[in-house]
Amino acid sequence: MPLHAPLFIELLADRQLNPAALLLRPSPGMPSALLEEAPLTSALSEMAHRWPCFLPVEDAPAPEQQATLLAAGCREPPGARQLVFADAPCPPPLRENTEWIGGRWFLAPQPVSKGQHPPSRALALRLLHLVTSDADTCDIEAVFRQDPVLAYHLLRLVNSLGVGVGRHISSFAQAILILGRQQLKRWINLMLFAANRDDPRAPMLLAFASVRARTVELLAQASGLERSVQEQAFMVGLFSLLGTLFGEPLETLLARLSLPPATVGAVLRRERALGGMLNAVEFGEQHKAEALRQQLDALGLDLMTYTQAQLEAHAWMACVVHDAQEKRHG
Repeated sequence: MPLHAPLFIELLADRQLNPAALLLRPSPGMPSALLEEAPLTSALSEMAHRWPCFLPVEDAPAPEQQATLLAAGCREPPGARQLVFADAPCPPPLRENTEWIGGRWFLAPQPVSKGQHPPSRALALRLLHLVTSDADTCDIEAVFRQDPVLAYHLLRLVNSLGVGVGRHISSFAQAILILGRQQLKRWINLMLFAANRDDPRAPMLLAFASVRARTVELLAQASGLERSVQEQAFMVGLFSLLGTLFGEPLETLLARLSLPPATVGAVLRRERALGGMLNAVEFGEQHKAEALRQQLDALGLDLMTYTQAQLEAHAWMACVVHDAQEKRHG
C-alpha cells in the first residue's frame, strides 16, 4: 500500500532541557493500516520502547490511527499544562507542572563570544581514550559523528596545519588519517580544557542535528548512492546547522573548511541529490507535507522510505543520547 501522507516526529525536552521523548503526528491522510504493517510497526514499537512516544494534544490523530499507535506502545497525550511549546527565548519559561517542552526554542540564536565554541568534554574524553588505546579509525570516526562541534574543529585543525592543502576532506576517517594519531591526541587534550556547558541549547541542538544528518544519510543509502557519498550526506546534514550552533553565517563557517564543492553546494544552495535530500528533511521538520512529497518525488523516493528513515534516525539518536548520558554520569 503506497503512503501518501507522512508521519511527523518531534523531539521533546524534559525540564532539564535534555532530549527525552518524542511527539508523533500522523498526517490526516495516513492510513492506519500502514502503521500496522512491517516494517513501520516494528520500528514504532522499538522507538516507543526506547523513549516515551506521545500522541499530540492538539490535532489528535483519527481514532483508527490513535488505536494503532497506542497498540505499538505510544502513550496518550500529556496533560495540556504538562507540555509547553516555545520557539523562543532560550531557555523557555516553564510552569511548575511542566514536564515536557516542544517547539524549536533550541534553534533560537544564542549569544556567543567570538572564537569561543568549546566542544563536549565527555566526548573529548571518550576520544582521548580511543586514541590512546589505539582504537580502530571507524570507532574514532563514530564519536565525531555524534558532535558537530568536534567534527567542525577536526576539519579546522586539518586545514590550519596545511596537511590538507589541495585536498578535499570528504569524510571524518580521511581527516583522521591525514592528521595522524599523535597530532589528534594533542588536540584532544586541549579540547578537554575547552569544554563548556553554558549553552542551554546544546543537548537538544545536538540531538536535532544528529537526526537530520542520519536521515539525509539514510535517504542517500535508499537512493543507492555509493558509500562515500552516503558519508558525505551525513556531513551535509550535520554541517547545515553549524550557523545555528556557532552563531555565525553558515557561508563564513564553511569557507574555513576544506570541503568538496558538492558538499558546500548541497548545504548552501541545495544543489544536486544531496541538496534535495537536505531540503526534504527540512520540509519534514517543518511539517510541510506537500513540499516534502514533491521533493521526494523529484529524488525518486517515496514517503514510506522517508518515514522509515525518520524512525531509524530517531532510534539511532536515542542510542547516542543514552551513551552520552551514561558517560557523563558514569
